[in-house]
Amino acid sequence: MSLSEKEISEFRVLLESSEKPFFMFDDDPDGLCSFLLLYRAVMRGRGLPIKARPALDESFVRKVVDYSPDRVFVLDKPLVTQEFIDEVNRDVVWLDHHPPVKRRKVKYFNPMLNNANDNRPTSYWAYKIVDGDLWVAMTGCVADWHIPDFVGEFRKKHPGLLPENIRKPEDALFKSRIGELARIFSFVLKGKTKEVLQSIKVLTRIKSPEEILDQTTAQGKFIWKRQKRIHDEYREILSGIKVGEDKIAVHIYKANKMSFTSELSNEIIYRHPDKIVIIGREKSGEIKSSIRSSDVKLPPIIEKALKGLNGYGGGHDNACGACVKKEDFPEFLRRMKKEVKKALI
Repeated sequence: MSLSEKEISEFRVLLESSEKPFFMFDDDPDGLCSFLLLYRAVMRGRGLPIKARPALDESFVRKVVDYSPDRVFVLDKPLVTQEFIDEVNRDVVWLDHHPPVKRRKVKYFNPMLNNANDNRPTSYWAYKIVDGDLWVAMTGCVADWHIPDFVGEFRKKHPGLLPENIRKPEDALFKSRIGELARIFSFVLKGKTKEVLQSIKVLTRIKSPEEILDQTTAQGKFIWKRQKRIHDEYREILSGIKVGEDKIAVHIYKANKMSFTSELSNEIIYRHPDKIVIIGREKSGEIKSSIRSSDVKLPPIIEKALKGLNGYGGGHDNACGACVKKEDFPEFLRRMKKEVKKALI
């Protein structure tokens, strides 16, 4: 276990002793499930998904000040600026699984500090901290392409949601009912902030995955209906993606559609594991893209491709994001192709 028992116990004490916690989490299912696990353990506080940018920066300080919490919990965010930590002027507790960063005046929990190869999802560690809802933890882990060590317990408690013959994370995500739930969680994080927050509030009250998957309660029906509308828009974009002969498959779409770059890149790499997939969305003069690979380590390639350009990017070995100015994107793509060829030699 890469987060020690002492660290897990310390985090648990910080959570349980907080009278008015404010949870700020990445707007993907891993971040959402991390929040749900911690919130449902104490049933107090407020949650806010951090949308549209990789860093939690000083522009979010006002959100903290307005709520006036006694402690801020940051979940599944790869980057929190020192300015944010300084200006919120409250205890900041940060639980993450991305490559570690150094910050002052923050309580930082990351398994990669103890084991550089342990990037198990944030929702995995949130579950270990609170021993909470197994199905919520499983949803977050599967969404982040991870089969956790509690899969056997999950199968006994929720038969049929993840069949025994499914052992690979990617198959769990696209061929099982728990994977379907993971994708539902992803879709309800899309759209207008008011609707997203309403969906999150409903999710804090749902007691079983079947409420959503089988629409057995009013809350479950609400989540199902909302995700169905968003899923239809997703399928429309997906149907227009063509994968050619090149090693790198690229598809860029306009901002009049919701941001589905992460979900689209995941599904395309699942269908075409021999490719490197770049799915981008053009908005406000930038192309924000999700990049996936099965056989090439992406961060060093992206770092070289971005050098001297107006953009930023990074992430895990096989799953990254990048944001590049529209006029620089052709050069970024040219460099990506060049660096990928080098990596494959």
